[in-house]
Amino acid sequence: MARKKHEDQSAEDPSTKPGERVLSADVDAGALSRDRDEDAALRPHSFAEFVGQRKVAENLAVYVQAARKRGDALDHVLLSGPPGLGKTTLAFLLAREMGSEVRITSGPVLERKGDLVGILTSLGRGDVLFIDEIHRLQPVIEESLYPAMEDFRIELVTGAGAGARAIPLPIERFTLVGATTRTGQLGSPLLSRFGIVETFEFYSPADLTTIVKRSARLLGIPIEDAGAEEIGRRARGTPRIANRLLRRIRDFADVRGDGRVTKDLAEYALGRLEVDAAGLDAGDRKILTTIVNRFDGGPVGIDSLAASLAEDRDTLEFVYEPYLIQEGFLLRTPRGRQITRRAYDHLGLPVPSRPQGTLF
Repeated sequence: MARKKHEDQSAEDPSTKPGERVLSADVDAGALSRDRDEDAALRPHSFAEFVGQRKVAENLAVYVQAARKRGDALDHVLLSGPPGLGKTTLAFLLAREMGSEVRITSGPVLERKGDLVGILTSLGRGDVLFIDEIHRLQPVIEESLYPAMEDFRIELVTGAGAGARAIPLPIERFTLVGATTRTGQLGSPLLSRFGIVETFEFYSPADLTTIVKRSARLLGIPIEDAGAEEIGRRARGTPRIANRLLRRIRDFADVRGDGRVTKDLAEYALGRLEVDAAGLDAGDRKILTTIVNRFDGGPVGIDSLAASLAEDRDTLEFVYEPYLIQEGFLLRTPRGRQITRRAYDHLGLPVPSRPQGTLF
């Protein structure tokens, strides 16, 4: 494709809620709403359509089939792993496969015990209650879940002071599906009440390529195999990012090309989005170069690094670092974060001749 089709001003990457990364060109509120609608449309409707996470999906399919055979509600499920890997999608699939309704909420939203009571009493037998970011539940809400999960009852307190009484109220047998990116922040009493615990891993480039092709087909985007492979290879092992990259590359294809996503078009658009050949974006590279330039390659404490970058510590730990560590660009050591030889090579910087992390 002619280079003159690719001339344009630099695009910015808009941000959404904290901790969620959007690799995209400039978009307005209407475009973001369209993207959310398309996200829902791209969700698979059966375990057979779910790509990747084969162990998790196959195990859950067995548990669902066994529960349906017994005519019982599915045991409580905890899904853990980095954001964007399909935890919410699998929660919807569980409800669909069980033939039940699903109620959706999140940890930060449940502020009062009455909020939880209202939801639990509205659930029918076998219904699914999906709580995203379950590690962020208030302690009083978490404690109220214990009898609900174990004995399928909740306690209503009437009166006040010496005349207060706790009245047990039975509820229907339901399935709690919790999603978390931080299993370690869940209290042991809550964690022990989940009968099914599954952990998600980053996707392979081959699986992401399959997802990109499926999404392109559903969205009516003409795409070549090489273009899909390029997107899958740079999508950071995350389907959500792969789908967002596909939509933004579609924009470039419509405006700077003939509407078809080719390898050349994908490479150009990804370059405009500052996503390099290893899937690292500007934020990733800023972290690595900061460790090199300001901290001599590390080790550096996470708080010092966060202050240097003017970034939230949790965002560094749970959004940026998992992929950098997974791909061998960053190490977590007892003394702090330290970049690797591969990071120096990727950034085109010389590897220091002196040993890293020594006092002398």
